[in-house]
Amino acid sequence: MADAPTTPVSESPDDPFSLGRAATMVLDHRGTVVGWGKHTEALLGHRAVDVTGKPAVDVLLAPRDRAVVAEAAADCVRDGGWFGVVPVVRGDGRRIHVGIRARLVARPDAPQEWFLVGAPAEDVVQWETDRSVLDGLFRRSPIGLAVHAPDLSVLRVNRAVARIAGIQADQAIGHRTGDFVVTEDADTVEGGLRRVLETGRPMIFTEQPCRLRSDPSDERFVSVSAFRMTDSAGRVLGVTQLVEDVTERHRARVRLALLNEAGRRIGTTLDVATTARELADVLVPELADCVSVDLLEPVSRGEEPSQDGSGPVCRAAVRSLVPEAAEALHPAGHRIDLPPDSPQARCLAEKRPVLLRHGQGPTGLTALAQERAARAAELGVHSVMMVPLVARGLVLGLVVLWRTRRPEAFEDDDLTLATEFAARAAVCIDNARRYTRQHQAALSLQCRLLPGEVPDLPAVEVAHRYIPAGAAEGVGGDWFDIIPLSGARAALVVGDVIGHGIDAAATMGRLRTAVHTLAELDLEPEEVLSHLDDLVHRVAAEQEVNSRDFPNDQVTGASCLYAVYDPVSRRCSLARAGHPPPAVVTPDGRVSLPDLPAGPPLGLGGLPFEAADLELPEGSVLALFTNGLIQPPGGDVDTALADLTRELAHPGRPLPELARSVVEALLPARPHDDVALLLARTRVLGPERVATWTLPADEQSASMARRLMTDQLTEWQLDDMVFSTELVVSELVTNAYRYAGGGDVTLRLIRGHSLICEVSDTSNTSPHLRRARSTDEGGRGLFLVAQLTERWGTRYEREGKTVWTEQPLPPGHAT
Repeated sequence: MADAPTTPVSESPDDPFSLGRAATMVLDHRGTVVGWGKHTEALLGHRAVDVTGKPAVDVLLAPRDRAVVAEAAADCVRDGGWFGVVPVVRGDGRRIHVGIRARLVARPDAPQEWFLVGAPAEDVVQWETDRSVLDGLFRRSPIGLAVHAPDLSVLRVNRAVARIAGIQADQAIGHRTGDFVVTEDADTVEGGLRRVLETGRPMIFTEQPCRLRSDPSDERFVSVSAFRMTDSAGRVLGVTQLVEDVTERHRARVRLALLNEAGRRIGTTLDVATTARELADVLVPELADCVSVDLLEPVSRGEEPSQDGSGPVCRAAVRSLVPEAAEALHPAGHRIDLPPDSPQARCLAEKRPVLLRHGQGPTGLTALAQERAARAAELGVHSVMMVPLVARGLVLGLVVLWRTRRPEAFEDDDLTLATEFAARAAVCIDNARRYTRQHQAALSLQCRLLPGEVPDLPAVEVAHRYIPAGAAEGVGGDWFDIIPLSGARAALVVGDVIGHGIDAAATMGRLRTAVHTLAELDLEPEEVLSHLDDLVHRVAAEQEVNSRDFPNDQVTGASCLYAVYDPVSRRCSLARAGHPPPAVVTPDGRVSLPDLPAGPPLGLGGLPFEAADLELPEGSVLALFTNGLIQPPGGDVDTALADLTRELAHPGRPLPELARSVVEALLPARPHDDVALLLARTRVLGPERVATWTLPADEQSASMARRLMTDQLTEWQLDDMVFSTELVVSELVTNAYRYAGGGDVTLRLIRGHSLICEVSDTSNTSPHLRRARSTDEGGRGLFLVAQLTERWGTRYEREGKTVWTEQPLPPGHAT
């Protein structure tokens, strides 16, 4: 040791007690100052000549502090040293606090002396805080800390690193990482540390494998951060490494990546067998060494399975990394009868996954579908998982996974991941099964639910096109309708039920029927949509309650555009529920998409709808369509709207020809979605066909109405209708006078395809048809109205109501 070279070490510039910063003094056994350092004068403001030989108590302490300092001095004498903060008085009279370290200095045959080192109290407190943090990092920190020398040997590790390595902290000193970690992973770790040493650039949160030599089969991952250590002179002292065990986080990320990959690879077709093979391909080798997919026999044929999951299964797919697995597993296409007490039968019956590890009884290996268990044992099968394929409450089959090459057994997290895989695949398999069964039935149903011949209406001239989706997509729930309303008005409707198949077609039929019923009530467009929204929500709730009887009949929502056009006022009132707005083409060829309030889709419930009014010139064209027309797969909606605008900018063309050109320009030969297109060219009933009068609410109003009506019908050359219309007008006006409670009464006659008579008042009381008794003096008026007219009803408006009737025109007078 005497010949060993000296190694200079630089003091930390942050150490308040370093030789280059600390104040020093020496006291004799009586407390007299006998030594005074050069930095002491700067800290305390006293020159050495002024204090040497004087008692420190007199020079440095205020009277009030002497008792406290005396106690500290007594402790120092008793213990042979002391460390703490004391108050002192500077040479300028200011009282400050100084951190003091006092040590006894003993010399033979000489009185004892005390060596004191001091620094500002705040610097000492900060330094001690830093030391406490450093101590905490090595003794209590949950994050691993390892300090390496420049040759990467271990100088010190904290307890967290020792736990990761499975050793005691002092066992690591002097060793290399490769002494505890397998060579491949140790090379990765040390390579990163070496780069930090060479470049000085820190390494931050780098994830690395860290398999221990004590158990190399246990895959572990750590997150490593590292920085180079240097002294105040810049000499490299080594590298410090922060280590966190992120094995669980890594596994979770891998599982998430596998789930994303499964979503991309499973269910690319509507074929049951293909989907089963896709599931097996995803699971091997990422999760298991071998996988078999077994489906209940009805499912393999595209039929409905039994509710309890019982019955034989048919092997749909097998995938294995072990070539010899063919000797232990039945091939695809094989029919297997499952014993009632087998794990597979239990998995199907309980709809719950099963995890069997090696040593869990005889079922651990016979779980291989009761197949050649002895051969399976020879292959080294040590753990098995069985996961049911369940979709929409139906058991479709099960997936069996086993491991032989990978040494680690399946864990609960693996079971959760396999369950998620199976759930996704089950939905795809069930979709494929349902598709074949539903497609033909849905096509037939859909054809019978759409309108047949379109009625000839005085309000609009219409043309329509309905284009079903390609065979792969299946039938959809798009529909359109033209409904005659009171007052020569017309309702134009397009809608789209979300989804495809028989459920969408059936729901479309229910909605179309509901629209007809609501239209007969003469409700405003926003009220119609509100009632439809309630209906869709109620139907969905009813089907949820009855899901046991109809497990596949589900309504998820719909969109709708409802418009009412009045040919007298030329006003069109529109409201939409999650549906694209219509295109409006003026007679001069200008095309616009009106900014209608965007209501929510039907079925959400509780949200309001709003209507907007447009005034349309005669000959304008309204184009109502479903979103399949403007949302081609992979296409741009703005481009599609521009193409639609270009095709519609020819309002003078016949409507059937215009509809055909729009479809040909915007849709491929096999569209991905159903498309409904409805074109309506507006008509106007001019003043020569409409007569309106405002009558006072008194007893003379009925006679005045009869006289005005008679004159008008005579002018229209409808003298044959005067008698019946006189009775109708008299009854309606009289009722308005008697029961409306004041306010003017409006009488309007419209000569269209029929003679329409309307009487409006400010009351909201609806007239009711009743059977009058023989002794009643009244109550027969509305009965006569009903007998004399073809249709009659009541329409409520924002203020008051309108009672209307329709009478067919005599032959030769129809317009």
